[in-house]
Amino acid sequence: MDPILLELYRHRFSGVAEEMGVTLQRTSWSPNIKERLDFSCAVFDSSGGMVAQAAHIPVHLGAMPRSLEAALDAIDTWRPGDTVILNDPYAGGTHLPDITMISPVFVADRLVFFAASRAHHADVGGMSPGSLPLSRELYQEGVIIPPVKWRNEGKLAADLEKLVLRNVRTPEERRGDLAAQQAAHSVAETRLVALIDRHGGAEVEAYAAHLPAWSERLLREDIRQWPDGVFRFEDSLEIAPGEAPNGEEASIRVAVHIRGDGVTFDFEGTSPAAAGSLNAVLPVTESACYYAVRCLAISDIPMNAGCFAPVRVIAPPGCLVNAGPPHAVSAGNVETSQRIVDAVFGALAQAMPARVSAAGQGTMNNLTIGGARADGSPYAYYETIGGGMGASAGADGLSGVHVHMSNTLNTPVEALEMTFPFRIETYALRRESGGAGERRGGDGLVRAYRLLRDATVTVISERREAPPWGLQGGAPGACGRNTLLRPGGEEETLPAKFSRRLEAGDVLRIETPGGGGWGKGEE
Repeated sequence: MDPILLELYRHRFSGVAEEMGVTLQRTSWSPNIKERLDFSCAVFDSSGGMVAQAAHIPVHLGAMPRSLEAALDAIDTWRPGDTVILNDPYAGGTHLPDITMISPVFVADRLVFFAASRAHHADVGGMSPGSLPLSRELYQEGVIIPPVKWRNEGKLAADLEKLVLRNVRTPEERRGDLAAQQAAHSVAETRLVALIDRHGGAEVEAYAAHLPAWSERLLREDIRQWPDGVFRFEDSLEIAPGEAPNGEEASIRVAVHIRGDGVTFDFEGTSPAAAGSLNAVLPVTESACYYAVRCLAISDIPMNAGCFAPVRVIAPPGCLVNAGPPHAVSAGNVETSQRIVDAVFGALAQAMPARVSAAGQGTMNNLTIGGARADGSPYAYYETIGGGMGASAGADGLSGVHVHMSNTLNTPVEALEMTFPFRIETYALRRESGGAGERRGGDGLVRAYRLLRDATVTVISERREAPPWGLQGGAPGACGRNTLLRPGGEEETLPAKFSRRLEAGDVLRIETPGGGGWGKGEE
């Protein structure tokens, strides 16, 4: 193995995934993909091992290997021009809006790679626009797609497309976004085939195998520097009355076992699966753990299958972080994943207090708005809203950013108002919402939406009651707040999770949490 060639191939493979992402962004239809970049792309070897990924969404990329496993289990024969599609959380997915595409790459009739993309589609049906409802079972959240062939030897499965598009509120937008994913895969195939034509299949495939082995070696060497021991932490979700079994809290308990060159995350004692949608499937939990380990690794380690090898995740079947069908899971991917990261970092802070930051905002502040425009055409808007990042020993927390499992941008106000029938009346930092300390937590955001037409609005958020915690004596960040302002001046405080019909002229104001502070600061 030539170390210079290894570095070259690291960037060659990741460059393919990055170019997939650029293609997907530029050809997509929805603001959620085109503007917010709520998608991820990766390259896998012929056995389903991740070779490279673009720097996209952590919760997507850590779970995407499970999608490959599910597709390989379901599809007996792969041919040039095939594309498999899936979103079933219990068969390789995360939640239903995240639609995954997988395409094989052949050279001389030999399968050599897979290209994969996962994009969050702004609506996939279900009981409320935006497909993040206050659901009680998976069937209420949208159309469920097991691993099936979307294209068969280059020919679109037209009947399957009709079935999927008939079950969503915005079929033309979905058609466009799915076509954009397919275009991204075409770019990946072109680039990978060209790479093999230029350098030879033996060399390209050899370095596709060397890269994960190298990443695993680097990560194991890094973990070996961590202190051995068992470190525990517990955090809770703000669950609505009636959503937790027997009225108990939805608690996440984790014991982190560090030993030698490996780390195990054991979620024994975590609450049973909830009656609502805060349940996470195991791939989401694994993603959160992989992410935390990768954050603490000092070395410049290529992200691929080798980064998963030293990490083991154990979660009792049927618990909140390893739910089984038919439990609802739409919020588990976005909210519970954030709390898993908080719990894992809370435990790791005991082992490495100088390297772990205080809690960030701990929520994605999910907002969906859906209805009809003045011309009668349907629309569905989805967005996550940034907040405060937790402070660390070396720096104040950043303000007004997406933290941890979300790595998206915002939807620019101009693009939003041009596309949807509402207006942004406030978009500003929420001053002094970050926790005080030697290092201050980042501030949250304030975003206010005035509806121009009646619409159904759903918000799924967290940290409205329990604030993001500080570390080493730092103060917690401020809790978030959701408020409805009526045209007559009436003001109503809304819960963390709600879905209701609002009228034209109503203003929904969302104030996101600040990050926790780090260290004791002067008064």
